Amino acid sequence: MQILDSTLRDGAQAEGISFSVEDKIKIARALWEFGITFIEAGNPGSNQKDADFFFKAKKEPFFSSLCAFGSTRRKGVKPDDDKGLSALIDVGTETVCVFGKSWDFHAEKILGVSLDENLEIIEDTVKFLVSKGKNVIFDAEHFFDGYKVNPDYALSTLEVASNAGACCVCLCDTNGGTFPHEIYETVKKVCETVSVVRVGVHCHNDGGMAVANSIEAARAGATHIQGTFTGFGERTGNACLASIIPNLQLKLNMLCVPDKNIKKLTETARFVSEVANIKLNRREPFVGKSAFAHKGGMHIDGVAKASESFEHIPPETVGNERRILTSEVAGRGAILDKIRKFNPSAQKGSAETEQLIEQIKTMENDGYQFEAAEGSLELLVRKHMGKYKPLFELENFKIIGEQTIKGGKASSSAMIKVTVDGKEEITAAEGDGPVNALDIALRKALEGFYPNLKRVNLTDYKVRVLDGSNTTASKVRVLIESSDGINSWTTVGVSSDIIEASRIALADSIEYKLIRDIEDKYKAYL
Repeated sequence: MQILDSTLRDGAQAEGISFSVEDKIKIARALWEFGITFIEAGNPGSNQKDADFFFKAKKEPFFSSLCAFGSTRRKGVKPDDDKGLSALIDVGTETVCVFGKSWDFHAEKILGVSLDENLEIIEDTVKFLVSKGKNVIFDAEHFFDGYKVNPDYALSTLEVASNAGACCVCLCDTNGGTFPHEIYETVKKVCETVSVVRVGVHCHNDGGMAVANSIEAARAGATHIQGTFTGFGERTGNACLASIIPNLQLKLNMLCVPDKNIKKLTETARFVSEVANIKLNRREPFVGKSAFAHKGGMHIDGVAKASESFEHIPPETVGNERRILTSEVAGRGAILDKIRKFNPSAQKGSAETEQLIEQIKTMENDGYQFEAAEGSLELLVRKHMGKYKPLFELENFKIIGEQTIKGGKASSSAMIKVTVDGKEEITAAEGDGPVNALDIALRKALEGFYPNLKRVNLTDYKVRVLDGSNTTASKVRVLIESSDGINSWTTVGVSSDIIEASRIALADSIEYKLIRDIEDKYKAYL
């Protein structure tokens, strides 16, 4: 099965996404290392940034997998004179992907050409690119919509592209409104009609069925699937390859990437999201943080006895991990699992376990919630088990805020004093608000002792008022999610003072990162 990833082209058209050339280099390298067949990296004829990327990427090993994207020639312009086609040739990729009209409505009303002229445009374009030594993938834009109203014409666009030398004809569900059964029936028909070249699909998610549509296309005979790695793209997005690939490879035995690479699925999805500066949906199948999270006591008990009772695949197959959530419905088994990470010999019903359960219950009554704050829970278990050594002490801090009433920008500054192995460090920092200032100051003070903290960023910050009846004196719960670009973790703090609650969560976040790094270094040494 060929996989074409369009994260750097169609994904870049998503609202809120803007890649630098360096961002595109990083993502392309990650996709190549994962084993993606084609990396559609942009339209060099449409903007200078994409052209710059292709030229910079020529020195990279992943260049052989890159695919440049563009349109068929413009109406009334010969291929030799078409600037877009010239740009496709100039960037030097072995494979190019060009889209053309396959819906008669689009050809006549949008492009403004006759149906015969549209076929000539497709034929001229593909022949020209093939004559220049290019492998041509023809994207039949709006194919499924066109097939519904005029199947003969839609099929003729594929036949023209195939006869002109295209190595693959890709059927595009451009509007994203086709149902899975329609995809299956249409792809099956196309595979029977256009048998001399590879048939592919490109699905959008406007109806919420892009993944299912892609899988049905593969079942019907398509051997080329396009999508974006984590599903972002135009409007509601593209087919999510992080779901399509494991479904095809692990459940339908259709090889998409080298078998050894499937374990890098979660790592790659999180890396792509990090570089794109978007938060990966925690409920994303296979790769999301909650994909293998268990909260209900019956589920936890079942997974402990036989993981397949509540998991469709082992999480480690795709590089993810099982998470046992701690809450009022989780039961003692969940706490025991946490303890056994640090003390494998811990027994159910032991005094140690019961004491920790009671402590967690007391803290939950005070407003803590560990279900979404595993970083803080791990620190709590370590402290209870005697497996904790503080890596720094926050001696004191002071927050100064300034707010102009009529316009202007509010600012805050934080001054803190920390101690590490008896050495003191006093640091001040300014930020957009007191929590931001405290975060910057604390990490700034500790980076001299722990340089790896430079890679840590606060990626999410949530505040929940726990008891509105006390109005401004109410307790608040602060949840902070942090990331080092590879892993993410969440910590929690509770107080009637929002700054203090934030301070607790921030300190836990940093300690969690430092402890994990020390343990990872130790494991690597062994």
